[in-house]
Amino acid sequence: MADKRLRLGIIYNFNPSWMGGIIYILNLIKMLDFLNDEQKPEIILFYRSDLKKFVDRVRYPYFQAVEWKFPPVYKGYIKSFLNGKNIFISDIINRYGLDGVYPLPDFPLRTRSTIKLVSWYADLQHKYYPEFFSKRKIIERNLRIKFMLRNSDHLVVSSQSVADDFNRFFRIRKGMRMHIFHFVSVIEDLSGLNIVDIRSKYKLPEKYFIISNQFHKHKNHKVLLKALLRLKDKGTDIHLAMTGRFPDASHSAYMQELHALINDHHLHSQISFLGVIPRDEQLLLMKHAQAVLQPSLFEGWSTVIEDAISLQVPVIASSLPVNLEQLGPDGNFFEPHDYVKLAEMLRDFPERNPDDLFYEDYDARVRKAARVFINIFQD
Repeated sequence: MADKRLRLGIIYNFNPSWMGGIIYILNLIKMLDFLNDEQKPEIILFYRSDLKKFVDRVRYPYFQAVEWKFPPVYKGYIKSFLNGKNIFISDIINRYGLDGVYPLPDFPLRTRSTIKLVSWYADLQHKYYPEFFSKRKIIERNLRIKFMLRNSDHLVVSSQSVADDFNRFFRIRKGMRMHIFHFVSVIEDLSGLNIVDIRSKYKLPEKYFIISNQFHKHKNHKVLLKALLRLKDKGTDIHLAMTGRFPDASHSAYMQELHALINDHHLHSQISFLGVIPRDEQLLLMKHAQAVLQPSLFEGWSTVIEDAISLQVPVIASSLPVNLEQLGPDGNFFEPHDYVKLAEMLRDFPERNPDDLFYEDYDARVRKAARVFINIFQD
């Protein structure tokens, strides 16, 4: 008798504003489609209603989407304590005959089940930059992590750097197994788009560097602007394309600082704010950039860097341990606040040859990552 196909429940319960989590799950499903047919799991995606537009994009041969009403975090924990069961997952376990569930962030109680329930946590940024979070959010994050570490048996993290942080800041009990899974970006077919047309659409010059981060303080756009200003003062003109919505100056003191740098030093002509653009257009612009820039002060595992690796585009990144882990000897690094070094790197960066290969073969890399992930549920 042929082996039964693995039935994997995937929890799709992210705030719609957190594109990192939204893309993570969509990318994970695409990645599993690279497995041989007999290895592909059946996926049942449990999604909150405001994510339906993303669910509709999924193309996978063994797929079922189930709209699910997840309880609010605080109410869900209280109700779980009162009922003596984890209400975040109990009905899903009882009704769908699953072999595994991922990612499960809420474990108010231990769940007695033969189903492999696997947690995932992106990073511990709040431990390094608490000023980026409200006091309530820090308390919430710490409590959810502590319950997860107490009651879950499997935790997936995206890098050795995040694993080291968990061991530094929390006690990991002997019964918990931590899995390091380096997700990779799956790139959809871009052959229907023409780079000349897309550059024209966004009024970009032929040569540009691109950064595709949300405008949060830890994403460190400031170092790019300071490098740009230094180059301008020395008579060197480079162009930056920035995707993501650029908030008004009133959004925060940090945004006021960025706006002031641009306005006071007349940098507008060297920066293209593209806003939130279709992902295929964003990827095409990345593919044809001089390099992808990732100046962040903190990452768990950068989706932007993964996109660049899959597209065979060089990366200039801040020298965070996780970026060093992710890019290895193939990266170009600067200290996160060293705008002088960054300016020199941008000025001296070599011309791109589109045929140059900087990283491992794309298909082999995606298949290897898919096997690592599926082995978590088959061990």
